Amino acid sequence: MKSAVIVFPGSNCDRDMAVALETVSGTKPIMVWHGDSNLPSDLDVIAIPGGFSYGDYLRCGAMASRTHIIPAILSAAKKGVAVLGVCNGFQVLTEIGLLPGALMRNSAMNFVCKDAKLKVSNDRSLFTRKYTAGETISIPVAHHDGNYYADENTLDQLEQNDQVAFRYDDDINGSARNIAGIVNEQGNILGMMPHPDRAIDTKHGGTDGRDLFEGLLERVSA
Repeated sequence: MKSAVIVFPGSNCDRDMAVALETVSGTKPIMVWHGDSNLPSDLDVIAIPGGFSYGDYLRCGAMASRTHIIPAILSAAKKGVAVLGVCNGFQVLTEIGLLPGALMRNSAMNFVCKDAKLKVSNDRSLFTRKYTAGETISIPVAHHDGNYYADENTLDQLEQNDQVAFRYDDDINGSARNIAGIVNEQGNILGMMPHPDRAIDTKHGGTDGRDLFEGLLERVSA
């Protein structure tokens, strides 16, 4: 599996993402600086990691969405390359229009850092195929702006198209309909606030995130 991890000023989970991808695939991902204008050829996966790109100035992901590498990401996504955005990466994906909605300040106005229980809503996507719909998994969260918002029509459309990938088991940040992660209509893009990249090793407290990466590897390598 040939993968790339996008690195912005303020990214602090790029190494976590790179380790997760390498651990599962056996292949070291290519680290791509945000100022580059091109991506490596023949990529299977593009990962946009968590962190605080540009210090979250203006709003989370807004400045990152204007960097040189974004047109290349948009082009690759349009061609069907798998794109995974975690935490700040999810925020970036909404800012560049690859996923609908927006991530706002947590409803309690505090930073949430804990293991979160998630319900798997869709087990047919590129990213969730190794899970079972209705299954409960534990994935760490660490965010201040994870409150997912979309208007009611958009939320209804996400439900109808089976684009909700994960939901929080309880209300941890005010997200509409407890949404923790969504996929695009084509199914090659996933944005989620919880960190599956921090749940691939028992030494880190759990491995519930590993199935996401293993399912992705199996699919793109088939």
